[in-house]
Amino acid sequence: MKPIRLATTAAAAVLLLPVHAEAAPQAPALRDAAPEGLVVGSAVAGGGHHDEQPYPDPFTSDQPYRDVLAREFSSLSPENQMKWEYLHPARDTYDFATADAIVDFAEQHGQVMRGHTLLWHSQNPEWLENGGFSPEELREILHEHISTVVGRYAGRIQQWDVANEIFDESGNLRTTDNIWIRELGPGIIADAFRWAHEADPNAKLFFNDYGVEGDNAKSDAYHALVQDLLAQGVPVQGFSAQAHLNLDDGFPADLTQNLQRFADLGLETAITELDVRMTLPQGGAPTPQQLTEQADYYRRALQSCLDVSSCHSFTVWGLPDKYSWVPGTFPNQGAATIYWDDFTPKPAYDALLETLSASERKSGKPRI
Repeated sequence: MKPIRLATTAAAAVLLLPVHAEAAPQAPALRDAAPEGLVVGSAVAGGGHHDEQPYPDPFTSDQPYRDVLAREFSSLSPENQMKWEYLHPARDTYDFATADAIVDFAEQHGQVMRGHTLLWHSQNPEWLENGGFSPEELREILHEHISTVVGRYAGRIQQWDVANEIFDESGNLRTTDNIWIRELGPGIIADAFRWAHEADPNAKLFFNDYGVEGDNAKSDAYHALVQDLLAQGVPVQGFSAQAHLNLDDGFPADLTQNLQRFADLGLETAITELDVRMTLPQGGAPTPQQLTEQADYYRRALQSCLDVSSCHSFTVWGLPDKYSWVPGTFPNQGAATIYWDDFTPKPAYDALLETLSASERKSGKPRI
């Protein structure tokens, strides 16, 4: 393997911030209401679309935001800060500053971490996508990346999204836009799981995708692939549905049954990126009816996780609305998170809290 240089950036300054004295918490917080064995998480804003917005990095600079993350959640997922373009900006250079800061923050506040992501078709650096590497070189690059990244956080990251969004909506492998599958063939997926397991045998290793909430062509493809990999002894331990939902599309009524069929294969399951966007009326503010429907979507998604005994991790994809990825990706849509911009909770937050508090999931499941 080539020698590695560790870059430093201004993001490292976040490590010097004192742990902020928290205001009197709401009683209870989401993390406190969750039954034993279930962590409730949030994505940690930074990188990605945030680089194009007229505000500084939220995690580094917004103390009220950090306070909400610490108070409400027992799990954190880096929204963009562990993706290749941020973590591995040059072939022989890694920049761990911001990722390290998030992991340190989680440990300071008694939170677990989800790592996101190791093999993906998107947000790869230009040096990788346009480097003209041979298949042998690409294989070595991926192996080194997974070994370096997962190994660095061994024992500190509970779950990894090893292979992210590898199928299209028709259930076909992304053989055109995924550099790893295109150049190395589908066998590289199994190798990625093996390499991640070698780097941290205790981390839970997941497939992760959007549009797999229900029983459809894409989720069917994952179901078949998982069975094949398990038969080969590949260490696949989890399947997660991102759950980027849209009021215009309706709620995936078979979410519970779909998670259960993966649980029946012996996998852990998770909801990893839940938000519920809506087409906003003129003026940009959601209507009371939209807020009611949104709260119901959040409640039903959480209940699906609670109803499947292998679902140990439930994550909302960031907060508040001003930091959401949705408006920049879906024109005229937004208001997708559980918090208003001033960090006051929406009805969706209340629905989650009430559902957690009323959960009949039995304790006794091992803490994760």
